Amino acid sequence: MRTNTHASTTLYLLSLLVLTLLLRPTFATKKGVNFWFFAFLISTLFAPVICGVLGAHSHGAQVTSSDYDRVTESHYEFLGSFLGSSGKARDAIFYSYTRHINGFAATLEEEEAVQISKHPKGCLSVLESRKKITHNEVMGFSWAREQWRNQCQLSVEKARFGEDTVIGNLDTGVWPESKSFSDEEMGPVPSKWRGICQNDVDLSFHCNRKLIGARYFNKGYSSVVGPLNSTFDSPRDTEGHGSHTLSTAGGNFVSQASVFGFGNGTAKGGSPRARVAAYKVCWPPVGGNECFDADILAAFDIAIHDGVDVLSVSLGGDPVPFYNDSVAIGSFHAVKHGIVVVCSAGNSGPDAGTVSNVAPWQITVGASTMDRQFPSYVVLGNKMRFRGESLSAKSLLKKKSFPIISAKYAKAANASADEAALCKAGTLDPKKVKGKILVCLRGDNARVDKGEQAALAGAVGMVLANNQVSGNEILADPHVLPASQINYTDGLALFSYIKSTRSPVAYITKATTQLGTRPAPFMAAFSSKGPNTITPEILKPDITAPGVSIIAAYTKAQGPTNQDFDKRRVLFNSVSGTSMSCPHVSGVVGLLKTLHPNWSPAAIKSAIMTTARTRDNTLKPLTDASYLKATPLNYGGGHVQPNRAMDPGLVYDLAENDYLNFLCALGYNQTQIQLFSEEPYTCPQPIRLIDLNYPSIMVPSLSGSVTVTRKVKNVGSPGTYRAHVRSPRGISVHVEPDSLKFERAGEEKEFRVTLQVKKPGGAVKEYVFGQLTWSDGRHYVRSPIVVKQL
Repeated sequence: MRTNTHASTTLYLLSLLVLTLLLRPTFATKKGVNFWFFAFLISTLFAPVICGVLGAHSHGAQVTSSDYDRVTESHYEFLGSFLGSSGKARDAIFYSYTRHINGFAATLEEEEAVQISKHPKGCLSVLESRKKITHNEVMGFSWAREQWRNQCQLSVEKARFGEDTVIGNLDTGVWPESKSFSDEEMGPVPSKWRGICQNDVDLSFHCNRKLIGARYFNKGYSSVVGPLNSTFDSPRDTEGHGSHTLSTAGGNFVSQASVFGFGNGTAKGGSPRARVAAYKVCWPPVGGNECFDADILAAFDIAIHDGVDVLSVSLGGDPVPFYNDSVAIGSFHAVKHGIVVVCSAGNSGPDAGTVSNVAPWQITVGASTMDRQFPSYVVLGNKMRFRGESLSAKSLLKKKSFPIISAKYAKAANASADEAALCKAGTLDPKKVKGKILVCLRGDNARVDKGEQAALAGAVGMVLANNQVSGNEILADPHVLPASQINYTDGLALFSYIKSTRSPVAYITKATTQLGTRPAPFMAAFSSKGPNTITPEILKPDITAPGVSIIAAYTKAQGPTNQDFDKRRVLFNSVSGTSMSCPHVSGVVGLLKTLHPNWSPAAIKSAIMTTARTRDNTLKPLTDASYLKATPLNYGGGHVQPNRAMDPGLVYDLAENDYLNFLCALGYNQTQIQLFSEEPYTCPQPIRLIDLNYPSIMVPSLSGSVTVTRKVKNVGSPGTYRAHVRSPRGISVHVEPDSLKFERAGEEKEFRVTLQVKKPGGAVKEYVFGQLTWSDGRHYVRSPIVVKQL
């Protein structure tokens, strides 16, 4: 994600763009003109808050609307003391966070923001606006492929299909008419639920016993774009992303679901009997920005109040310190209340150090493939065949060949060959394209837009050839013309064929659905990768899950390509991205919440991470999109295995104070820590980041030797676990004790792991990888070991 910076006359905007690699590129932009920030106040009633978001409320159990009103009034008084009157403060403040997060969002002049940030008693530092994007790479079947379905069936049944767990989703809203949100066979709404169906303006929007709540948050967005018309006052999803992610996490059973007949089967979410709630925080892009921090924090505050059990957050941006990260702060407050927060890792791969949402209290999810594809073959005049993929509803006549041309040789007179090769708008000469199959290179502009440009220029079909970065990653798209996407190596061979003959010809076969493909899974090229650039001692991502060509519910307000030219409408759509893998894990969390309602968010994360698989369906190590061996920097603990996560044997647990100690170890001062804590917190000494009781071990700067401490809790039957170690290259690993005996559930045991460089000053200076496994013969509790020698 690139950032363009412009001169600002007032305040910076905090924007969060939907983490979606969707079908068009997205850019982070710092917008000028209007500045807003989160401010949090100190009062005798509330914890001090600083820097944008801060602190927490300590409302009692009998909180009333009057209590919330008093909080808002205190915000007016505080800001009014700087602006000259509470009336001016009322005009400036557009959100007052009153439930669990203590603070407000206001539109201020830059000088005012600076003045407030220097206030000695509390508050504030201004959060610089960032945008977050939804993590979709492309236009996917929610939980309806054979390998994944078979793996999940037992766990889904054992956990009663996630019955009555409430999954909330911060996204673009929801299309309530989708069959995925039908309340067929659902019982009464759980009595704990305190949310609403915010349909006061959009009377066509209805909730039910499945979709039990929906709200919208657009004041942050409005503070940037100006007054909004009434169509914005609705949680209805007019983009598709939110409906897709929410149905993947908790959609009901829908038979005969498909995209243009492809992938036909029964669609269901990971927790199909869970209740779901939509929190719309993302809106049509303005200056590259879709979702704003002020709106996201407001949604976190209300979702905690409403009574969700799981929050699925397919949003993200460039990593920043946690005290400046609204999603990290909102997530912390949610986790404090026992809510598991699952986030997407980002779509900026395959470069190292690109992973986002890196707080240890979040579950951060990368994206990998599954064993279902939609093959469509490109057959050349010399009989060479290249296997690609497509979801094109249209097809060419069977085995009828057409002339084929590389787009760079079909450039318009005023276009560059490089731009034309990418099939960008206005770069193609229709006289050279008409009646031919056009070969476009992947990159820069949206894949489906390349197809549209080919069609507009008169092409009968398109072959989309991967660039080197994309490697073997193929994403099935619902193109508007017959098309097939092929990998990088095949693309090179195709270009070579075109240059080798005067009259190159080819045909494209109609796509089909194929299950049981091998190898699977492997990492998607777009999936963001570690190491964690904010706290290198914490391995991120935590886990990977299906995120390529995922079929799930969609909006009827957009076509399947989300492009203006696409007038088609679908009930289900195929989308790819870490936005899609995130709700897969949210669905697994819903099952675990139903099966183990007293487990902490950390215990649930541990169960998912330590039971994951690191081999594909050929029993070989997981690879990346170039078929090179992947590492924990790609996948964390591995590819999620829901069945095994239900019964992990042991877990690495963490509580609120452990996370506060973690912030202490980062060197946060009292003001920064009170962004997260209800009360002033005294840091114990000494603290080391590498000793956080995380389900992985990450030592980013090993010199000589170091000993890390961990503690495991028995969540199964009594037994004795023994340590098994696969040492990283060049590193010796010693576990003490190497045997742990548990006599009862809930019992905890501590152990130490000593890592030592075998040859100081040796040549191994990159990250190396190993594994620690605790096993009683039935359970295998695996933790990746990641080390970099100084």
